[in-house]
Amino acid sequence: MSWQSYIDNLKTPDQSGTCPVAEAAICGIASGQESVWASSPGIQVTVDEIKKLAAKDRSSFAQNGVYIGGVRCRLIRDQMDVEGVFALDLKTSADAEGNTYSICVGKTHTAILIAKGTKDASGGQVSSKVFKMVEYLRTSKM
Repeated sequence: MSWQSYIDNLKTPDQSGTCPVAEAAICGIASGQESVWASSPGIQVTVDEIKKLAAKDRSSFAQNGVYIGGVRCRLIRDQMDVEGVFALDLKTSADAEGNTYSICVGKTHTAILIAKGTKDASGGQVSSKVFKMVEYLRTSKM
């Protein structure tokens, strides 16, 4: 199975014809085997970041934020344990030009999907792409 095809799919245009996802990664979350299975070049997720994103206890995210690819993100919404959603909505801290980006992290049975939006993408556009893929993978028992 090529996990890269899932990354490529996340980066395709949505129903409006725009491509809301600029960067994406899919990472295994099995305890002791956390790793990046596939990613686009602009997102470098570490094993420590994978462990924190997949952890049951995310209580510190609201106050301290969380890092993805070395970039600090603030928590917008944690619905990782909500049936039918299984996602975190995040916003990056501002970069050197003052831009912030929406990030959605979705959780399947064995992996997390991370999608970083384009500069103009809304959180809902990014989340929509992740929700569809998470639903497909969870139905496939992945």
